[in-house]
Amino acid sequence: MYFSSVNILVDNQSWILQHATILYNKLKELNLKVRLVRSHNDLDYADVTFLLGCTQIVSTENLSKSKYNLVVHESALPQGRGFAPMAWQIINGVNTIPISLIDATDKIDGGKIWLQKQMYLNGDELYDEWRSIQGEYTIALCLEFIVSYDTLVAQPQKGEASYYKRRTPEDSELDVNQSIAQQFDLLRTVDNENFPAFIDYRGSRYTILINKQK
Repeated sequence: MYFSSVNILVDNQSWILQHATILYNKLKELNLKVRLVRSHNDLDYADVTFLLGCTQIVSTENLSKSKYNLVVHESALPQGRGFAPMAWQIINGVNTIPISLIDATDKIDGGKIWLQKQMYLNGDELYDEWRSIQGEYTIALCLEFIVSYDTLVAQPQKGEASYYKRRTPEDSELDVNQSIAQQFDLLRTVDNENFPAFIDYRGSRYTILINKQK
């Protein structure tokens, strides 16, 4: 195998952490030296660093500790750079979503593409379900890079870039004048605990929870 050491960086308490832990264990099974760290200042020298779901800027000094620094992004790059690309696409009714492993650069989501796959949704997945699918594909891309690196060639992004804005809890607002059917894809992107759907109606704000009946 070409590589012997890997960092995995998750700098926040997000949904990706459980999948990063699975990735850590799978890389250990390949007899690699692996570290899962929660701050870029804790990065050690390694062949590869996977930056998963990071919210903080990683310093140039810390990036220089690895030959390859890689991030995962879910869009048809260079279209859809920026924040929450999967959620925005689901809201727009998209059920086939590209997921790419790219070089981390100083240009937001502008690095060369090492691997790209297609994620297929049925259109009924709620937040935890499509996050689980996203996590599984993330793990698969990272593992494929490690195992198949010597057969891969990074490709530059081509075409005009577009950018998604950062999502906030206010983006979970439902329109009381539209039907549930019209807003179902928006409901698929809300988190009942952290950013639930809501309506402002008759002078009050009401939280709307969504759960799939088993």
